[in-house]
Amino acid sequence: MRLSPAPPRLSRSPALLALALPLAAALAFSDETLDKVPKSEGYCSRILRAQGTRREGYTEFSLRVEGDPDFYKPGISYRVTLSAAPPSYFRGFTLIALKENREGDKEEDHAGTFQIIDEEETQFMSNCPVAVTESTPRRRTRIQVFWIAPPAGTGCVILKASIVQKRIIYFQDEGSLTKKLCEQDSMFDGVTDRPILDCCACGTAKYRLTFYGNWSEKTHPKDYPRRANHWSAIIGGSHSKNYVLWEYGGYASEGVKQVAELGSPVKMEEEIRQQSDEVLTVIKAKAQWPAWQPLNVRAAPSAEFSVDRTRHLMSFLTMMGPSPDWNVGLSAEDLCTKECGWVQKVVQDLIPWDAGTDSGVTYESPNKPTIPQEKIRPLTSLDHPQSPFYDPEGGSITQVARVVIERIARKGEQCNIVPDNVDDIVADLAPEEKDEDDTPETCIYSNWSPWSACSSSTCDRGKRMRQRMLKAQLDLSVPCPDTQDFQPCMGPGCSDEDGSTCTMSEWITWSPCSISCGLGMRSRERYVKQFPEDGSVCTLPTEETEKCTVNEECSPSSCLMTEWGEWDECSATCGMGMKKRHRMVKMSPADGSMCKAETSQAEKCMMPECHTIPCLLSPWSEWSDCSVTCGKGMRTRQRMLKSLAELGDCNEELEQVEKCMLPECPIDCELTEWSQWSECNKSCGKGHMIRTRTIQMEPQFGGAPCPETVQRKKCRIRKCLRNPSIQKLRWREARESRRSEQLREESGGEQFPGCRMRPWTAWSECTKLCGGGIQERYMTVKKRFKSSQFTSCKDKKEIRACNVHPC
Repeated sequence: MRLSPAPPRLSRSPALLALALPLAAALAFSDETLDKVPKSEGYCSRILRAQGTRREGYTEFSLRVEGDPDFYKPGISYRVTLSAAPPSYFRGFTLIALKENREGDKEEDHAGTFQIIDEEETQFMSNCPVAVTESTPRRRTRIQVFWIAPPAGTGCVILKASIVQKRIIYFQDEGSLTKKLCEQDSMFDGVTDRPILDCCACGTAKYRLTFYGNWSEKTHPKDYPRRANHWSAIIGGSHSKNYVLWEYGGYASEGVKQVAELGSPVKMEEEIRQQSDEVLTVIKAKAQWPAWQPLNVRAAPSAEFSVDRTRHLMSFLTMMGPSPDWNVGLSAEDLCTKECGWVQKVVQDLIPWDAGTDSGVTYESPNKPTIPQEKIRPLTSLDHPQSPFYDPEGGSITQVARVVIERIARKGEQCNIVPDNVDDIVADLAPEEKDEDDTPETCIYSNWSPWSACSSSTCDRGKRMRQRMLKAQLDLSVPCPDTQDFQPCMGPGCSDEDGSTCTMSEWITWSPCSISCGLGMRSRERYVKQFPEDGSVCTLPTEETEKCTVNEECSPSSCLMTEWGEWDECSATCGMGMKKRHRMVKMSPADGSMCKAETSQAEKCMMPECHTIPCLLSPWSEWSDCSVTCGKGMRTRQRMLKSLAELGDCNEELEQVEKCMLPECPIDCELTEWSQWSECNKSCGKGHMIRTRTIQMEPQFGGAPCPETVQRKKCRIRKCLRNPSIQKLRWREARESRRSEQLREESGGEQFPGCRMRPWTAWSECTKLCGGGIQERYMTVKKRFKSSQFTSCKDKKEIRACNVHPC
């Protein structure tokens, strides 16, 4: 789909490891901001610390592991994102991974390894190679790296980050800049654990989900499908931790499969509604055709939903179309904070994931069911060479969408300890329902909770409940009423009054306003889930419309137009023609002026040449395997001619060939033949001779290594005489003999009986600079006498060792 010391708590010794800003970046800040702690003897010992700037629980910055797992699988790669919520930013950062309860002052305290994705953004720290930091100090809102989990038996790991914003370093041992991952038990292999923390928030909160598609030909040009690109209808829900809509490492349900492959949310909605006790709100929004549109043309799809203490998680998904089974979405996003409040805003960039039900590798691959079904996983840039997201150098996939989840209201008594801001205390509190009852004044209650979902999801009668808490009883002699209240109810679309047996879905969120300026219309829809058993027609409405106003400050000269209609058919059946499309004036300018916007457009269209019949061709087949197992080869693909050849000329190619490159083939070491043995290095007694050979080709790409290039063997000419005077005499005779030979060489006289020899050539250069090489010289026959009875009259060659000193 390529680590900095941990921050000390304020009570710890300065010698303990801390999150650190690299020295180069630290020098850019004032001395008043940073306080250097004396260097310790430990691993990654440099510590830079800000005075009084530590903030616990600060949520402006966040450290997130993709998929939000609580467990890691040994050896698996995880994408780690460090981000700032707009409009905030950071200039520098450090990132480390420590074994739990370790200080980081030893190399073995660190767990796993980081892999750089973007070298222009991130690098390893020069004074602490296990830590990741910024390449250059500058304003940024987001960085990403890969973290490869450590081997089995490591235990829990703490991912920690520090942030430099303006001239302040934020250290954090807990909260949004720290993530704890524990080793996954093998019996739960591959399953993403759901959040296990209970929510302590009070009341309810209402959110708006807005989906911004960023999947376009500009951002993802490879094989982008121009005609049918779209996002399917959004489907999801707010739910408890006991229910999972979808998750990384899990298997897709039938409903998820239908969304992933067909873009149909019907089965998924049915599955969600069957979990009525675990679901508070079903989240739905309309599809978006095409996939990317400027916001001034059409508003981004959105939906509203609510959460409460038991159902504080939110999940949704939407299909990328066309695609085999690729989707984006969030899984079990927790909107409850540790401070017993509700998250104010979540902004998350999304990359596509694979549902594991279809094995296609391109946008428009034919259906190819995955048997057996595989687990849901994120797509990566190294999945398949034909994938539109393939990058031979790896790295992250460019995000295809962004989702913004924004809190728009809270209801009921809130119990969070730290408000988000001053206005937040009262600004978004919805008016409470005031029910008249006979509660004595001596009984002090909390407000009623919202009504629960109906216990019946059909038109059978069920119950719903609300509850409150008795805070104080001022007079014990006066009894206080019950703290629970029940009310009869039926499933969605049913009512007691009309007795209808039609079961209706909930209303889908209102569509965007039909115009971008002034007074327009919007609509919402629902559908029949179950028709009457007697075969009668459902009379309940399936669509509602209402007026809506957008930008009341429109200019008096503003002209409101409908959207463009579809293009007309081409005016010609063959050759060049014209086609048109039209739109109408919805509202003329209020000042009475003429509407200047065009109401029709025309463009040329090209049909097949007249008097010819176009080629009918099948789609291209998959590329064949490469023709070689290593190195450069070729691969082919074919298509077939569907139309009869005699009906017209068809010059389209039916086969394509392209080069393919596999890892280089191994090349073994190549050597010359052995040279002749050299003369013995001693004139008497024990000595040695050598022979050598040279390397013609060094081994490459894993080829066989080179064997020895020098060999030695013992030699013994004769025993050395013990009498020094005799020895000296023989040395003198040998020296005189060599001198006479040299004189004969210089005079060009006969050296051997029966022939005249040319002088010895000069010694050649040594074949090696060290480790034992050889030199050669030659003597050739100048004249051979006919009367010669000797067979030794032939060319001579001498070899001697050279540069025998070790390398």
